[in-house]
Amino acid sequence: MHFTNTRPTKLFLLCLSFLMISSFANAQSSKKDQQIIEDSQEAKAEFLEDDPSMSELFENAYGYIILPNVGKGGLGVGGAAGNGVAYEQGQFVGFAKMTQITIGFQAGGQAYSEVVFFEDEESWDRFKTGKIEMAAQVSAVAAASGASANAEYVDGVAVFTRTKGGLMYEASVGGQQFKFREN
Repeated sequence: MHFTNTRPTKLFLLCLSFLMISSFANAQSSKKDQQIIEDSQEAKAEFLEDDPSMSELFENAYGYIILPNVGKGGLGVGGAAGNGVAYEQGQFVGFAKMTQITIGFQAGGQAYSEVVFFEDEESWDRFKTGKIEMAAQVSAVAAASGASANAEYVDGVAVFTRTKGGLMYEASVGGQQFKFREN
């Protein structure tokens, strides 16, 4: 009877499998991140097409995030979520994730893009540490020609949205929360 030590072989195969799965997951994550970057660049161009004067906000804000594909839906209780990119002083620095829960009269579904401008380093740092939580007092402005000309920051934050499709009726209260992930 011949016995071989298969334990090192099994350990090697297990490690090899783990490395292959990890590299596949990283490749998929990297592909998804690249798609978010491309979608965000397209969304920025669409915001600027709708309102060319918004370029001043992009140039002068301490930081901003672009969420190109936010999905929102609800019936009584609702929610929204989207992923995007983060820029600090005009330089790409990472990724942003937004989630929202709302309660109140609401029905339907909607897709939109959102850009959030941060006026100064203090408001930007609040975003990066997860301490930006926008509620009813920070309302989004629909992007349209000239809309950004009279935009004002509220607690260091200004928000613009651009509807992509769908229909949503709502009179609800809720807040958006953000998470930041460095590149």
